[in-house]
Amino acid sequence: MKNINRRSLLLAGLGAAGAGALAACGGGSGGHGSGTKALVSPSGAAVAAAEKKRTSTGRTHKLTLTAAPAMIDLGGGVMPRTWAFGGRTPSKEVRLSVGDTLAAELSNQLPGKTTTSIHWHGIALRNDMDGVPPLTQAAVRAGSNFAYRFTADAPGTYFFHPHVGVQLDRGLYAPLIVEDPKEPLAYDDEWVVLLDDWVDGLTGTPDEVFAELKHGMGAMGDHMDMAGTPSPSSSMDGHDMGGDMGGMDMGASPSASTASPSGDMPMKFMLMGATSKLLGGDAGDVKYPHHLINGRVATDPDVYAGKPGRKVRLRIINAGSDTAYRVALGDHKLTITHTDGYPVQHQEVDALLVGMGERYDILVTLGDGVFPLVALAEGKKTNGLALMRTGSGSVPSATVRPKELDGMIMTASQLRAADDVRLTSAKTDVTHQIKLTGGMEKYNWAINGRPFDMTDPQANPILLQEGQRVRLDFVNNTDMWHPMHLHGHTYQLGSSGPRKDTTIVLPKKTVSVFFDADNPGQWMLHCHNAYHGEAGMMANVAYRA
Repeated sequence: MKNINRRSLLLAGLGAAGAGALAACGGGSGGHGSGTKALVSPSGAAVAAAEKKRTSTGRTHKLTLTAAPAMIDLGGGVMPRTWAFGGRTPSKEVRLSVGDTLAAELSNQLPGKTTTSIHWHGIALRNDMDGVPPLTQAAVRAGSNFAYRFTADAPGTYFFHPHVGVQLDRGLYAPLIVEDPKEPLAYDDEWVVLLDDWVDGLTGTPDEVFAELKHGMGAMGDHMDMAGTPSPSSSMDGHDMGGDMGGMDMGASPSASTASPSGDMPMKFMLMGATSKLLGGDAGDVKYPHHLINGRVATDPDVYAGKPGRKVRLRIINAGSDTAYRVALGDHKLTITHTDGYPVQHQEVDALLVGMGERYDILVTLGDGVFPLVALAEGKKTNGLALMRTGSGSVPSATVRPKELDGMIMTASQLRAADDVRLTSAKTDVTHQIKLTGGMEKYNWAINGRPFDMTDPQANPILLQEGQRVRLDFVNNTDMWHPMHLHGHTYQLGSSGPRKDTTIVLPKKTVSVFFDADNPGQWMLHCHNAYHGEAGMMANVAYRA
């Protein structure tokens, strides 16, 4: 990676927003035996009362989302069998105005006894519509339907996806755009850009990926010792193995495999040697054969057609499961206007880093020609590609690397909230320390050392009281970065940082965030790496009754 010194100031802040001496934990982090009777029910009176306060237009947008097996066309002759809504990935965009009600009927036509749900990522909605089994609803059984109905009262760029197992890494997702009828931005057109890392139906399924990862790096290390290959001298929690791997081929094709210690499970999906200074070391766990932009492979990209001089709003969504993307548009500057739906003080940059679950809105003024929009899979030496065409010009190669990728790169910690959405100054009523724990050796990712228990989702809640100003200190004790997502709320990074619902926490760093407890219920807090979350890096942020 080039020009590290040029970016060092920007990088320094990524894991340190709000860091410093941790405040004493008033109220602690919840504990055993808190009792489910003491918590607000997801469908209780407090939730209904909060919903009534939302501003409504009286308009209802109705749709049916059918989750079913499908063969989809990713371009370039790549046609995997996967699961999708309506037979396509991404599914059709859903677009509302502020105050509209969404009435979405989920029809589960997935195979066998596969259960599912829909989570409306980033939307501060009523708790019983959040789509998180078993916390806010029962999982929707195969052959059954579930009716979601909620009012979307905050404009922004959002998306939706299942919240069962590792279904996020299949094709069940689509953008959800909530328009502001009083939109203050001036632009001529917009383009929604969905980023995704793709494995399903090609080298395996997400369930097979997770089954392999759960064996952990420790077992693989034992095997390498038996095989006579030197194992790393340091802890493998971060599996940042770089030059420690001797003659092993880190560039092996996705179908290449290494025998497991037992000889019966090939190490087919685990990615090693993927490192990034932007991410503090280890970049990801999973080897993906393709990285998509708007459901297209880099060799057969999606194309936006426009005119020179026009100003276009790009709504960028990372729907991936294990990959952060460094995004740049060749020969253009990007002006960041929003992150996770909320406006920021405008910032002109060359590129931006987008973690899983994060969204960014940017403005670009189009030049004349054909320009590559590149989503570099951070640390993984591969990319997704789309094109912006405004005139004649040659089509760039699928592996093009615009110089902007090594220019001024923006991360959320350098942004500042716009004045009208910055939290008002207030005394912090409760502080919770959210320790991110675990590692690759045992694949035992957790929060505060306790993996989330799906059989007892009310155990060990992080307790809040409605009306409190809350501080969360994300303390990353692991050797890997984690995009931490809070449902039902947006928090602010530090005292003046951006309003977000998902933020990158670098290894061995602390990020402090603040929010107002104004949406009662029981809300998931988790790492948006699908495999870390499913392994147990989740917690229940619950309001006291």
